[in-house]
Amino acid sequence: MKNETVKTGMKIGATVGGLVFAVFGIMPGFYFGSYGTLILLQKLMGGAVEPTLFVRAAVVMGIVVGISCAAAVSLVVGGLLGTAAGYIVSAPAAMRRQHAAMEKA
Repeated sequence: MKNETVKTGMKIGATVGGLVFAVFGIMPGFYFGSYGTLILLQKLMGGAVEPTLFVRAAVVMGIVVGISCAAAVSLVVGGLLGTAAGYIVSAPAAMRRQHAAMEKA
């Protein structure tokens, strides 16, 4: 069972990850999603890609996937780092409780 310090650390870490995504993650997600889609379409079509409706729709979907992946990575990494920080902060208190329990026994 998690204690409150670890849960709070996880929530703070995920929030910080979301803020980092909002500041630094939207543009790379947009860029890599659109660029990756264009490269994939170029390989599939065997040459230069004409700006048809299909290509434009595929690029928009690639942008959505790129931004979604960047958001997921930012939130998960932020949550993991926050959880680790929560464990580090709560470790001395857990050690004191364990030491006190050993002295009573």
